[in-house]
Amino acid sequence: MKQQWLVAIGSLLLLFVLYFLGRTKPYPKGVTKTTTDTASSISGAEQFLAQAKKGLEPQQLARVTMMENSITRGDLVGQKITLFGQLASYWKDSAGNRIAYIYYTGEKAKLENTEKNLNFAAQSYLDGLKSVSEPSLKSWMANESQSLFDKVLKINPENDSAKVGWGSTFIFGASGAPMEGIMKIREVAAKDSNFMYAQFMLGYGAMITGQYDRAVERLLRVVKNEPTNTEAIFLLAEAYERAGKKTDAAKWYGEGKKKVTNPELLKAIDEKIKTLQ
Repeated sequence: MKQQWLVAIGSLLLLFVLYFLGRTKPYPKGVTKTTTDTASSISGAEQFLAQAKKGLEPQQLARVTMMENSITRGDLVGQKITLFGQLASYWKDSAGNRIAYIYYTGEKAKLENTEKNLNFAAQSYLDGLKSVSEPSLKSWMANESQSLFDKVLKINPENDSAKVGWGSTFIFGASGAPMEGIMKIREVAAKDSNFMYAQFMLGYGAMITGQYDRAVERLLRVVKNEPTNTEAIFLLAEAYERAGKKTDAAKWYGEGKKKVTNPELLKAIDEKIKTLQ
């Protein structure tokens, strides 16, 4: 099932995700396959961070180590919240590692335990998954995202955005059956058909199962209501392509092209359109 999904949106990832959701430096290979069954565990995080540190310059590693050892006696929770915020910023701005930034943002949110911050961290994991291909790393991140969404829903069981996010983690590799997640998203969509986040993720779900016509139906609704949603436009183009409707695919890749300025991405889109003509 996961392999089918990767094939289904392979072009989208190449054309869109690495540019709009990409990173400034290559991700380390990260978590080994032995951590798949404990993806949300501390050991999984430790293995990822150990690999991430191998990509640091000596002065960067020294800086990170100094921050990690800065906790003193007193208000440990408060100190950790501050420290995790500092580490998140450093990994993002100085080390250029988006996943490490997301990890510390999540750890900070767990201590703060507010609906807003937990939801932000959970969504950050979910967004970050779109530019990750290594299986065990995807599994770890998806399970971390799901765990954070669980905490959001414990605080506010009526948070529809968190419900959709929780369901979406299965699509991206969280433990369990993807259909369980799809059903949760469908519940939200049935309650509010104009909730475009739910419609968008159902489009992803349709891509997973090879239901490209259904994916097109969902994604057309999204781009009609959100004409600036570039991700939805590219995914719609991919759905048309997979459905064998090359003319429509070329049209929507062209629409996506209007939303970007990066020369490398524009060239890739032009090449994609040529293959469809």
